[in-house]
Amino acid sequence: MRVLVIGASGFVGQAVVRGLTAAGMAVLPAGRSPERLRRLFPALPPVSCDFATDTEADWQTRLRGVEAVVNLAGLIRDGGGGFKRVHADGPQALFRACRAVGVTQVVQVSALGADEAAVTQYHTSKRAADDALAQDSGTLDWIILRPSLILGPGGASHDLFAALAALPLPPRLGPGTWQVQPIGIADFVATVHNALQHPGRLACRLNIVGPEAMTTDALTATYRSWLGLPPVPSLPIPQAALRLAGTLGDRLALGALTSESLTMLAAGNTAPVEPLVETLGVRPRALAEALAETPATAADRWRARLRFFPVPLRLSLAFVWLWTAFVSAGVYPLAGSLQLIAPLGLPPWAGLTLILGGAGLDLILGVLLLIGWRIPWVGAAQLLLMAGYTGLVTLFLPDLWLHPLGPISKNLPVAAATLVMMALETDRG
Repeated sequence: MRVLVIGASGFVGQAVVRGLTAAGMAVLPAGRSPERLRRLFPALPPVSCDFATDTEADWQTRLRGVEAVVNLAGLIRDGGGGFKRVHADGPQALFRACRAVGVTQVVQVSALGADEAAVTQYHTSKRAADDALAQDSGTLDWIILRPSLILGPGGASHDLFAALAALPLPPRLGPGTWQVQPIGIADFVATVHNALQHPGRLACRLNIVGPEAMTTDALTATYRSWLGLPPVPSLPIPQAALRLAGTLGDRLALGALTSESLTMLAAGNTAPVEPLVETLGVRPRALAEALAETPATAADRWRARLRFFPVPLRLSLAFVWLWTAFVSAGVYPLAGSLQLIAPLGLPPWAGLTLILGGAGLDLILGVLLLIGWRIPWVGAAQLLLMAGYTGLVTLFLPDLWLHPLGPISKNLPVAAATLVMMALETDRG
C-alpha cells in the first residue's frame, strides 16, 4: 500500500512513518521541510506540502498513485489564524483532491473533544475538517481518529509532564480533579496501522484513549515513577497563576503549555476505550506499562530537570548585560569610570570612547539576548567580549581581581552560565 503521511516530521508523524514502513507499506513522508524529512527518513522520498498555502490542484498533483492518506498535521498554538488554515481549510482541500484523483482511504487524525460541545479554537477548527470529511458520499473509505493525549519519549506533552514531575513538588494542574486518558505512542501507531488494514468501509469517528482515566496528579506521579524519582505531594497552584502560565506559553512558545491546552484539560479528556478495541482490535496499555517500554535514562532525568531553565537563564543573562550598559553609560559617574581606567594611559577622549563603546556593545548584545535572536551566536559574542574585558583588566588593572565584591572573578560563573544557555538553546533548536 502506498501511503502519504502528512505531518511526518512531528513526534507522532515520525512514529507513524516508521511503524507503517516496518509493516511493509510504501510510505511517502510529507511536511513543510523536505530537508528535515530527508534527515529523518533518508531512505524515503520526501513530499513538500503546506496546508497554509496549498490548493486542491497542488494536492491533486501530489496524490497521483497514492492509495491512502494519513493526516497528522496540527498546531499547538494559533499564531494568527493558523488553526483555521492548517486544521480546517487545508485538510478540506486535501479531501476534495483525494476524491478527484481516486485515493481510496483517508485517516484523519483529529482530537478528543472535537465534537458538538467543542469550545476552543483548536477543537472547533479540527471539527470543521472532520465534518467535511464525514459528508463524503461514499467515494472514500474514511475514519476520523480523535485521540486523547498521545504520550511517549520525544513528544511535547511527554516532555512537559516529565518536567513537571521532576520538580521538587510537582504542581497540581487545576483543582486536582481534571482527568485525562492518555494513550502510548506505540498503541496509537498500531491504531493507524489497523485502520489502514481494516477490511471494509469504516466511515466513523472513533475516540482513541488509553484504558484508564487518571487525574493530572496521577499522571505526573506516573512520570515521576518512570524517571526513578521518589513520590512527593503535589503543590496546589492558584487558578490565576495557571492562567498566567498559559498566557506565557502562548506568547513565548513554551512547548505544550498554552491557554487552550489548559482549557481542554479543564473540560476533561476521557472516553470509553471499548469502541477502539471493538472497531480496530487495539487494546491499549496503561501509561505506566507503555512508558516502561522505554525506561528513563540519566539523560531523560537531566532533560526533565532542565526543561524550564532556558528562558529564565536567558532573561537573567540579558538583564546582566543591559544593566551593565545602563550603568556604564552614565548612571555611574563618567569621571569615576575614567579614573578607574586611568592605568591604561588613554587620553580622556579615548577613555570616554572606550567606556561608551563598551556600553553600546553591552546594550546591543543584551537586547539581542532579550529578544532571543540567534542565541548561540550572541552567546559566543558575549564570551569573546568577556574574554577581552577580562584580559584587559588582568594586564592593566590586576588589583580588581582582589576586590572583595569580585567584579572580575564573577565573569567565570557568568561565562559558564552562558555556555549552558548556548547548549540548551542548541538542543531546543
